[in-house]
Amino acid sequence: MRNFLNLPPLASEHGQGVDNLLSYLHWLMVVLFVGWLIYFLFTLWRFNHKRNQKADYLGVRNHASSYLEVTVAGIEAALLLFVAIPLWAQRVDAFPSEEESTVLYISAQQFAWNARYAGADGTFGGQDMRFVSDTNVFGVDPEDAAGKDDVQVLNEIHVPVNKPVIAYISSKDVIHSFKVPAMRVTQDATPGLRIPIWFKPTKEGRFQIYCAQLCGNGHASMSQGFLVVESPEAYQQWLDSKVGAATSFE
Repeated sequence: MRNFLNLPPLASEHGQGVDNLLSYLHWLMVVLFVGWLIYFLFTLWRFNHKRNQKADYLGVRNHASSYLEVTVAGIEAALLLFVAIPLWAQRVDAFPSEEESTVLYISAQQFAWNARYAGADGTFGGQDMRFVSDTNVFGVDPEDAAGKDDVQVLNEIHVPVNKPVIAYISSKDVIHSFKVPAMRVTQDATPGLRIPIWFKPTKEGRFQIYCAQLCGNGHASMSQGFLVVESPEAYQQWLDSKVGAATSFE
């Protein structure tokens, strides 16, 4: 079904549930399309003016159409209650612990993606909106020693494979939307809010990041961001190479 829908490669643990939901919905739409097309053709034949010279003011005398409508509504309700809501609840309620996850902050701006990681001490430096500037996208407190070794990168976000990733999504300017199709994750990036999402990458590779919200004349440039999923060893080597190279806020 994925080939039929032309979905992008799947590279996250929860993504199969998303694909299943999309498949069920499309099969339902196919059945409804074929059913309504048959009904339309039947109506053209059954109520042709040559077969019905005199109008029938009583109309339909059975409840077949009502039963059909209830059946369709029941299928839609089942998809909502037993597929969509449980999938959504798992993503928003069943967050993994930060101790077992890769934790990072992502801040969108016109027109790029910023990411921030804790340094060797494993602790993020304090943040405050009053410190946000052109050179301090995340509003890191320059006086907080814990933030001195934090790592900040632009447009290339690295994470290890087979380990949950918790990302706190925000925006520096306008509303953006962080979308990685291969991970089956999308979250609006809203100024003044820091919204957490999580996913578990299961396949190594370099996956494109898109902005799913029209954010200005350079909107297309947001697709220059990439999520790089690699082995834990390669990830640690990359992170170690970035420590000490965090942006200076002086």
